[in-house]
Amino acid sequence: MSKKKVLVIFGTRPEAIKMAPVVKALEKEAVFFETRILVTGQHREMLDQVLDIFQLRPDYDLDIMLRAQSIGDITRRVMEGVEKILKSFSPDILLVHGDTTTSFAAALTGFYHKIPVGHVEAGLRSRNRYSPFPEEMNRTLTGQLADLHFAPTKGNEKNLINENIDRERIFVTGNTVIDALLSVVDSKFDFQEPELRKMDFTRRRVILLTAHRRENSGAPMERIFRGIRRIAEEYEDVTVVYPMHLNPEVRAVAKRVLGEVDRVLLIEPLGYLPFAHLMQRCFMILTDSGGIQEEAPALGKPVLVLREETERPEAVAAGTVKVVGTEEDKVYLAIKSLLDNPLEVLEMTRAINPYGEGRSAEKIVEILKGRFGTGKTKGTKGGEK
Repeated sequence: MSKKKVLVIFGTRPEAIKMAPVVKALEKEAVFFETRILVTGQHREMLDQVLDIFQLRPDYDLDIMLRAQSIGDITRRVMEGVEKILKSFSPDILLVHGDTTTSFAAALTGFYHKIPVGHVEAGLRSRNRYSPFPEEMNRTLTGQLADLHFAPTKGNEKNLINENIDRERIFVTGNTVIDALLSVVDSKFDFQEPELRKMDFTRRRVILLTAHRRENSGAPMERIFRGIRRIAEEYEDVTVVYPMHLNPEVRAVAKRVLGEVDRVLLIEPLGYLPFAHLMQRCFMILTDSGGIQEEAPALGKPVLVLREETERPEAVAAGTVKVVGTEEDKVYLAIKSLLDNPLEVLEMTRAINPYGEGRSAEKIVEILKGRFGTGKTKGTKGGEK
């Protein structure tokens, strides 16, 4: 039997992190699959860091990143670049991830060429097409284009079924971000950043902050930071660490509101390894990110989500995260509640992570083998299809 050709496409740091375990699992099955990697370079420096960590060597690099490019520019250039590769490589399936413009544009190009698309991290929905923007519409449209849907949770599966996706094409696998995270976390890790090397994580309650969402830009971001400032001023044993996003507007607000506050540490963005270990050692996490809502529970860290809604309600239902919004008082009171109530923290840290145990990539590859007639396909109920 000839090998099946798989083209794995991603362009951002989060995609690379979550697709790395899939690539590694495919490489272990080289007798069945010829796997090639196409990166678009939607992120550049941050993407390259992750490629090095997981020792991924792209076969194709579109390098689309341009200064001040629009979402339309990204879409057009991804489609043009992917189309050329499809004509030369002729894959049997494309694998895309999540909710990026890279994923949507690549899936649409695959559809135009009648090449099956597998969607990793399928079925997430906030039900607000503009929040997060453009990610909510990217993942919804990718879901309509995909042939195979690898849903992290049963709730994601239900979302897809409600959108009339064939049940036989949906597979609940857990989230590959857990595979990646557990493969790199090491208790002996030493930070290279001077500010983190001297941080006393045993005597201080370190709060990790990430904030970058487009919908939080401006007034919501300022309100969030004001609530955090009140915490830093009130609790002498707390240090807030904020690896600032590269967005100039976000950095300007952070420096204006938090820049002169004692016990707030504004630092440059971290690579994946130091960031993963900062998550591991901190007391709690404040974030408007999506992926961190999945990663932090695997490390037993409580998460407060600085958004009005989340496309990851499983984490809320499980009790590993709480959505607190963007109002100053609500942010302040939610943080204060965790700082003042050890039992509340314990309940969140002991909650079961709904995103799997770190074998998601292996499950995805077994499903692909079954679909291509090289093995048995495990369906959504744990049986075989």
